[in-house]
Amino acid sequence: MKRKDERQPNPDSPVQEKKYKFLDRFGLKDEKVLFRAGKVLILVLIGVVATMILIQMFSGKVDGWKMAVTGGMLALLWAVETLNLFVAKKKGWKVLCYVVVLTCVFGLVALTESYYVLILYILILTEFYLASKKIRVAALIFGIGVPVYLTAYALVALVLRYGNVDLFLLLSQAAEAIVFLTAHFVAVNFLLEFYRQYLKLMTATRDLDESNARLQKAYDELAEVTALEERQRIAKDIHDTAGHSITTVIMQTEAAKLIVEKDPQEAKKKIVAANLQAKHALEELRESVHLLSGSLGKPTLKTALLEIIAESTDGTDVTIRHSVDDVSVGDRKYRYLCNSLKEGISNGLRHGGATAFYFELKEVEGRIRFLLSDNGKGQEKETVKGFGLTGMEKEAKEFGGEVTFYTEPDEGFEVMISLPIEDNDQAKEEK
Repeated sequence: MKRKDERQPNPDSPVQEKKYKFLDRFGLKDEKVLFRAGKVLILVLIGVVATMILIQMFSGKVDGWKMAVTGGMLALLWAVETLNLFVAKKKGWKVLCYVVVLTCVFGLVALTESYYVLILYILILTEFYLASKKIRVAALIFGIGVPVYLTAYALVALVLRYGNVDLFLLLSQAAEAIVFLTAHFVAVNFLLEFYRQYLKLMTATRDLDESNARLQKAYDELAEVTALEERQRIAKDIHDTAGHSITTVIMQTEAAKLIVEKDPQEAKKKIVAANLQAKHALEELRESVHLLSGSLGKPTLKTALLEIIAESTDGTDVTIRHSVDDVSVGDRKYRYLCNSLKEGISNGLRHGGATAFYFELKEVEGRIRFLLSDNGKGQEKETVKGFGLTGMEKEAKEFGGEVTFYTEPDEGFEVMISLPIEDNDQAKEEK
């Protein structure tokens, strides 16, 4: 029957939906969108820094030609960086753009000697870091970029000042540049690595949610199929056992009606057998109703077999001696052994005219041994297997067991069933 598993995750929960809507709103779920926004921000900041450099030069009353050259370099740098970020796709074109941009940066160092140029260089390196997919590549860029900048800065200072350089001031400015460049490298690449790991985790979580949703759907479908198969099995049990028993009751009572005046004793036997068969049919119907309603309570196998024996002898002249062990089996074997006892007693009464039975259920060397014998008239020819005996034999084979029938004229009828019993018996049978 279908069971509810409350531990199953719900990928469509309100919390998950809010989280994804939040990410969609800011474009954080798409790395390309985020990096495109980062490139736009870099261009905007380059424009702001360029403006600050020009304002600084204007305030310092720099020569007009120098202002014009600086403005041209800043415009060229901004234009080439725009092409590099959004237009250039081929590796050769991008390398050319990088050469032009770096040339402009180092030219600005020579023209302005402004500290804002370091910020421009940091922004250029940010674009390099964004384009790097691995931290090792970014570290290599940092390892090359810092010495290049410091070398260019030192050369410009030496050339412009004709060797008259304050070494202490130069070293302190170089140290400050190293600190800024290092802090920028660590901060940007830490955030990028954190974001990429976050994307991987989010993707894995989404895939897991989708997988859980598929598993839940498959589980629900399997539960429905299992429930349907269980209903079909119960319906078959009702048809095969209760239906057969009720048909037999009708046949026996009809036969008793025909001979009640000629042979009252034989008519009485048929009525007794019909009564017993009706009790069996009622018990089978009750069991099927319990299964359909999901009732889990049921007696042990020994108790169920003894109840069948008591019902068969109650108010009748039938005697059943027995020796029953309390054997633990799965649900299918439980029903099979109970139905086999009912079928055997019913056949002995109906076909053999038996008045006494001996029943034994034992566990011997890891197997269940079922023995039912009666004192009926037996059969003169080879055993004729009707509906009940054929079904009994077929189901025993499904369990890996066997059924043997013994009969002789006036020597009664005997049913011997041997079934395997294992520790995982129930688990196997309920698959």
